[in-house]
Amino acid sequence: MSDLCDVTGVADDNLVAEPEYDWQGYAFDTRQVHAGEYDDRSSGARIPPIAMTAGYRFDSFDDARGRFSGEGDGLIYSRQRNPSGSVAEKRIASLEGGTEAIVVSSGQAAITAALLSIAQAGDHIVSTASIYSGTRILFGRSFARFGVTVDYAWDEFDDDEWDRLITPQTRAIFSETIPNPKNDIVDIERVAAVARRHGLPFVVDNTIATPYLIRPFEHGADVVVHSSTKFFSGHGAAISGTIVDGGTFDWAASDRSYPLIQRPSSPGLQSIAERFGATAYARATREAVVNDIGPSLSPFNSFLLHQGIETLSLRMERHLENSAAIAAWLAAHPRVESVDYAGLPGNPRHDLAQRLYGGRSGSVFSVTVRGGEAGARRFLDNLRVISRMTNIGDTRSMALHPATTTHGSFTQELRDRLGIAPGLIRLSIGIEGVDDLVRDLDRALLA
Repeated sequence: MSDLCDVTGVADDNLVAEPEYDWQGYAFDTRQVHAGEYDDRSSGARIPPIAMTAGYRFDSFDDARGRFSGEGDGLIYSRQRNPSGSVAEKRIASLEGGTEAIVVSSGQAAITAALLSIAQAGDHIVSTASIYSGTRILFGRSFARFGVTVDYAWDEFDDDEWDRLITPQTRAIFSETIPNPKNDIVDIERVAAVARRHGLPFVVDNTIATPYLIRPFEHGADVVVHSSTKFFSGHGAAISGTIVDGGTFDWAASDRSYPLIQRPSSPGLQSIAERFGATAYARATREAVVNDIGPSLSPFNSFLLHQGIETLSLRMERHLENSAAIAAWLAAHPRVESVDYAGLPGNPRHDLAQRLYGGRSGSVFSVTVRGGEAGARRFLDNLRVISRMTNIGDTRSMALHPATTTHGSFTQELRDRLGIAPGLIRLSIGIEGVDDLVRDLDRALLA
């Protein structure tokens, strides 16, 4: 029966339908526009306003105590949570299929907070080997200073390698869905099976794929992180990061030690796992890591983030369409040595791209031009439409030389093992006209 009918089932012209705020069951494209919205009774503003405030009033003495103890769900301070950030959090949690999300100041902050809520000094993490260079640097420099060690599995299909690397001190497995810059996509279902066999939470960086291409929770992940600076925001205007709790890992039953989640935070309280169940990981991360260390996302950047998400599916379609066409064109060009794009037939990960992504393996990939570093220099210096810059996932197309920039601090041995050749260029394909991009690439190659 319609909400606008009276008890007799007859339409009542005096009743007005209330706006929808529960978006569960709606399509992805609808949720990316609406999820997380709230009713602004003060002005009737259609777009959630930017909440430029550091703190919030408490209703009473008992209300303040309840909020600080976690018994109440009211806001305390914007270092922990802000209404503008909450819109983006609910929207991203809905799109990924998670129980709760947390927005922070950058993708690096998201990875740091996500893993430091699980691991502490003396603990250990195992990661797949092909990951973003900045994450490798984070693990090798800052995590090492915190006393958290990281080892790398080079072949996710080798059980013996995983078994050798995982120790009693291991607290998590980390991976990416689509690594940057080689587009050597990971079989996250296979890695998730390893994590389950060892009783470990599986943390997945889904920045390049986004939930439009794949939702890692549906393939066995427990935590998802994003540099939401990239495709979520989409316009290169604001930095942000996101952590999403899948609510799938049983922290209370684990025989490994996760003190922030398993132990009471204050005398007389139950543990966060006991109190919050499927959102326990997110609660611990927000209250004990993000709140303590302080990588909060500004209200303005939160606003830009949830605005950007509204067009995610539309932009992703153009990113993917342009990338597939350009990768195929580059592979046939006489001045190109190779193209690392899993969507191309003949790529070692092509079958995996077909199974996980329908053959569309994102829009960040690499091309190796002839002539080594000198060829790469001439190619980059002759681009006119495609920008020479770092960042990925922008509406604009971008190009970068990893061997002398993002991977420049790595040893030659590590660069060789990762496949970062002197002539390799990372491309992030934007949403411009594909013919214009092809002309620009062709002009640069012919130079």
